Amino acid sequence: MSYQKAKVYNDGSHFIAMPPENFPRPKRRYKPKSKREESPDSPKAKFETAYSESQSLPKRERKKYIKEKLQGTFPNEEHEKEFIESNIERKKINAAKRRVRLMRKVYLQEWNYFVTFTFSGELHTEETFKEKLRNTLKHMVSRKGWKYIGVWERSPEKQRLHFHGIFYIPPNAMIGELVEVKDYSTKSHRMQTTFQNTHFQKYFGRNDFKELCRREDIMQSVRYLLKYIEKSNERLVYGGKLPTYFVSDILDDDIICPYGVDDRKAILFDNFTCIDEGCIVGQASEEVIKQMPKCN
Repeated sequence: MSYQKAKVYNDGSHFIAMPPENFPRPKRRYKPKSKREESPDSPKAKFETAYSESQSLPKRERKKYIKEKLQGTFPNEEHEKEFIESNIERKKINAAKRRVRLMRKVYLQEWNYFVTFTFSGELHTEETFKEKLRNTLKHMVSRKGWKYIGVWERSPEKQRLHFHGIFYIPPNAMIGELVEVKDYSTKSHRMQTTFQNTHFQKYFGRNDFKELCRREDIMQSVRYLLKYIEKSNERLVYGGKLPTYFVSDILDDDIICPYGVDDRKAILFDNFTCIDEGCIVGQASEEVIKQMPKCN
């Protein structure tokens, strides 16, 4: 047997195994609370604020905006330039890591709806809309087994607040009813047919439930979410148990070839044997993977 208790993920094309001996967990250092909190006047806090504000600007103007906001913070221009460049690079690396983590979670779960909730000024303030929707989705996760990955977004023209997300709603776990509605789309300038949920319509206003039937539908929805987090620098919102990996022992015969930096990972055959604690569960499939232990 080549590996025991390897973390396995799907990159969209292949299963990839990560042997634990090749990826030892670093020891976390405890930082006193006083050191973890940033002063609003610290260079890093100023950078974070300027970086967030600059996301609405064209890419060419963002660095200039950040530089103007940090003017006078450093003793010389060289120090200022180095600080800005290193922190922009940090942001890019962190964003890339979030995208990778997102895709691994997406490939490991089932998804059946792309959902949009739209703020209604007749029913809520923006604060109560966010608070009550988060609370409702939290109850759906704990009581009904819902899962979701979403993002908050404002429409370009009217700046109306929305929540977009991909959802997994188990059979018989839908609350309310899905009702077919025909209305006019201001975005496409034509009539459209959507499905709205009666429960969310009553308590939150406009909502759209679009069924995801194919893998391409799911990936198109994920690209839609990524577009918004890259445009607005919003963070993704996760709900439910969404592990990144499943855990399996790996046999020699199931390895195609080494992979990754220093060949620390391994590409597996699509029908590799899933083994849990020495017991063969079966060849990799949706049903077998459901039975395997999961981790992050």
